[in-house]
Amino acid sequence: MATFVLIHGAGDVGWYWHLVEAELRARGHATVAPDLPCDDDSAGLPEYADTVVEAIGDRTDVVVVGQSLGGFTAPLVCDRVAAQLLVLVAAMIPAPGEAPADYWANTKYDQEAQPDFGDIVALFYQDVAPELAAEALQRARVQSEAGLGEPSPLSAWPDVPIRVLACRDDHMFPLGFLRRVARKRLGITPDEIDGGHTPALSRPRELADRLEAYAADYLSG
Repeated sequence: MATFVLIHGAGDVGWYWHLVEAELRARGHATVAPDLPCDDDSAGLPEYADTVVEAIGDRTDVVVVGQSLGGFTAPLVCDRVAAQLLVLVAAMIPAPGEAPADYWANTKYDQEAQPDFGDIVALFYQDVAPELAAEALQRARVQSEAGLGEPSPLSAWPDVPIRVLACRDDHMFPLGFLRRVARKRLGITPDEIDGGHTPALSRPRELADRLEAYAADYLSG
């Protein structure tokens, strides 16, 4: 059985993963989904990674999963723990040494995406049940931008198998954009899943199926 380490995105909390955690735990897996200090102006990517590594502790057969901005934290965690696999779900895919604030210009994001930040529900939760979307908004935190201009301490992608899962209806990271960035930066063609930017809320069982299948392919023993 695997330990799935689930890393949330900007301004979010570990609760984002709770439905996926329930699915995975029912199948005998362990899960870890810490709250990152994303609303703390004194915290940046190193502190995010510290939080995740501390939550992992001595757990083994680790599969690290990063969603959205969590894509910047996930490879840093894989550099510090004996991860078996890294999965990026609707995630940012950083270049070594890149600051999160520079990601948009460096990837030419605006050539393929014009998100409407005036309607957060339509942008992030368009296919999420209304009551879940409302709870997600209630639990959300203000993402501190103080540390996002600092270069990532990532010097190279970790020597860990990587899978990228793109969402076909993602308004934040459209499918064409994520395909291009994944191929350019990782040499990977993403797998695809239906739904928008937050599949852990809209399609938890299907996402758990994908994560479990990935783990089965890569876990040793």
